[in-house]
Amino acid sequence: MSELILVRHGQASFGTDSYDKLSEKGVEQVKILARHWQEVGEQFDHIYSGSLLRQKETANELLSLVKNSPAAFTENPAFNEYNGDPLMRIYLRNHAAEDGFASKPEWPIRDERLFQSVFEAACAKWIRGELQPSEKDSSFEYWLDFQQRVHLAIDEIMTRHGSGSRILISTSGGVIAMALQRVLQFPDESVITTNWMVRNSSVSRVKYGQGKVSLTQFNSLPHLERPGLQHMITYR
Repeated sequence: MSELILVRHGQASFGTDSYDKLSEKGVEQVKILARHWQEVGEQFDHIYSGSLLRQKETANELLSLVKNSPAAFTENPAFNEYNGDPLMRIYLRNHAAEDGFASKPEWPIRDERLFQSVFEAACAKWIRGELQPSEKDSSFEYWLDFQQRVHLAIDEIMTRHGSGSRILISTSGGVIAMALQRVLQFPDESVITTNWMVRNSSVSRVKYGQGKVSLTQFNSLPHLERPGLQHMITYR
């Protein structure tokens, strides 16, 4: 059996001008994961990353765990997170008032609770195909397109790497949740619910081979669930 090991990037810089960058805590989370894997003797045959900066920074911290000391990871934008900004902008423009938001929140939203409320509402409409982009929303991706690119990328990796390969993928929470849908066949609404649960630098594992695919680990933090490190556990 071969194995996919999906790692969510470390904590990003929420509320700053550039979210697509690891925070200091995010860098440390991934460094701790790398040290933990070195201590227990984990090694991988290949490493892939999306093309987002936070994903690539995470992959760079894990590169030393790959056999034969490759100079770089393989970059694949199919493992990029969906872009939540256009979803929220369309929702705020067209739906926030009818859903009971007393006033249109200022953009960008820096309050984490308000951000979560708006994001959940926007994603619900996104999944149902109720968000309609305008010409200005050039970075908008339809739900079915996001689903297809992740499912295809996972299938391609499993086809390319067999014979007991262990493949490390540095990606994001939404991609991990969508990959698990490919494995477990749960409904679309559960993808976003699962996405909310995925913690920074967490590890999920999928075994595959001989026509079978199964989830063996989800959202694990063996490197942070230790005395004195619980404060390093984050969701965003």
